[in-house]
Amino acid sequence: MYLKSDNYRQYPSLYPMTLIILSLCLAVYVLHISPLFPKGLLYYNGAGVNLYIANGEWWRLLTPIFLHISFSHFLFNSLSILLFGPLLERHLGSSLFAGFFLLTGLIANIATYLFMPLSYVHVGASNSIMGLLGFYLYASIFHKQPVPKQFETTIYSLAIFAVIMSLIEPNINLIGHFTGLIAGFVFAPFFQKRSQQL
Repeated sequence: MYLKSDNYRQYPSLYPMTLIILSLCLAVYVLHISPLFPKGLLYYNGAGVNLYIANGEWWRLLTPIFLHISFSHFLFNSLSILLFGPLLERHLGSSLFAGFFLLTGLIANIATYLFMPLSYVHVGASNSIMGLLGFYLYASIFHKQPVPKQFETTIYSLAIFAVIMSLIEPNINLIGHFTGLIAGFVFAPFFQKRSQQL
């Protein structure tokens, strides 16, 4: 966020983990729509199906993060990762950023498993993206890096917008979104402290 001075050709060296996450999402989506790949295979084996998780397929708590149901779903989440990812990766470092992204998504998916019916199915990176927003919200409220003071109002506006859209958009995983946001806020100080120790 707010990286206008960066040259896009420098992104691979500056933000490798953001690009790796985006590349994984893209690769999975391309395979999903490719006529050369068995139709529905990735979704059948990777979607967050609560019934299958209950039967021991625990990898489904992570794999949904990289799956998207449509091009618009994939595009919106990819743009959100590109918006929120680089500044936080620069602040935390690539390893901590990846850990934070996966942890908040995992916690949100666990909450989805615990509080939604066994028939519930979900995919998408939005739970992890809400986790990134939770970090920025924490940084804004407590005047921490990486959010400059002049951008704090923007963060509040984005958080309010994200909550409203989660409430009014159909087929949104409310439990996942709100848990991701809360998890990002709660774990932000721990990751903040760890990044300062490195």
